[in-house]
Amino acid sequence: MPKILAALAAAAAVTFASSGASAQQGYPNQLVRIVVPFSAGSATDLLARAVADKLGEKWKQQVIVENRPGIAGTATVAKSPADGYTLMLTSNGHTVAGVLNKNLQFDPVKDFAGITPVASVPLVLIVNPELPTRTLKEFIELAKSKPGTLNFASPGLGSTTFIAGALFKDATKLDLVHVPYKGAPEANMSVVRGDAQMYFTPASTAVELVQTGKVRALGVATDKRVASMPDVPTMKEAGLPGFTYESWFGLMAPAGTPAAIIEKINKDTIDALQDKALQDRMAKQGGVVVVTSTPKQFDETIKTDTARYSKIFQDAGIAAK
Repeated sequence: MPKILAALAAAAAVTFASSGASAQQGYPNQLVRIVVPFSAGSATDLLARAVADKLGEKWKQQVIVENRPGIAGTATVAKSPADGYTLMLTSNGHTVAGVLNKNLQFDPVKDFAGITPVASVPLVLIVNPELPTRTLKEFIELAKSKPGTLNFASPGLGSTTFIAGALFKDATKLDLVHVPYKGAPEANMSVVRGDAQMYFTPASTAVELVQTGKVRALGVATDKRVASMPDVPTMKEAGLPGFTYESWFGLMAPAGTPAAIIEKINKDTIDALQDKALQDRMAKQGGVVVVTSTPKQFDETIKTDTARYSKIFQDAGIAAK
């Protein structure tokens, strides 16, 4: 009997391996959609479209980007068939979805399979130019003198820029009011109009807004200055030691997607991101840096960041709603 069971197990393993291989070889044979849980024009959306274009060329299949802003967009992917034809490109804001939403219909870790991060986007703290503050220290002093009266904008709870604002609020112990908007363009315009006083925006967006005098940049949240904005100090240089925030944007699939398909998408995405023209275009968009990893490494990043940010938010008193 043990020999029979061993033979059956071996046969099953061979069948599983061969089916996985055939799934990889036949993938994709139809349209692939990449869901972006943010509005059109956001940093996430622009990255998704760049990746989709390159994968479409490589696969000779249509790869479309579908904008479904908010938790509903992420939930759509979590509930989609695990066949590799519905993917998601999102920011690391994904990792705080659970701590910000009481009745979440999905698990940010268990319901998704990481494929690979695709980029890291430097964020810049911008303020309304009418504020009587030209430096980060002056802004902090102003906010301390007017607790609860200055607003910080975001494209919504769970966005990578929201995380930056929340971490800044915690690091400075400032009483800032969070004002969520429908998307990144609206959040940027809120600072231009003066409806919100500050926002952590991607450097790619900040460059034009600063050059045209619509906003003022007080600091970048990275370890080093951004080449496209050499005169803007890091947050450390501007007087906030220890404050850095490295955002990431990555490609995911529903949990249960065959490993062979995950591996294929990972390999093809990394190959696509090696394109020199694409890298140059990303670098010119405010210092966007290509970042990739294995699926296993990305799964670990998602897991680790979810635990890390959840604790920070809970300690800061940011409760689920």
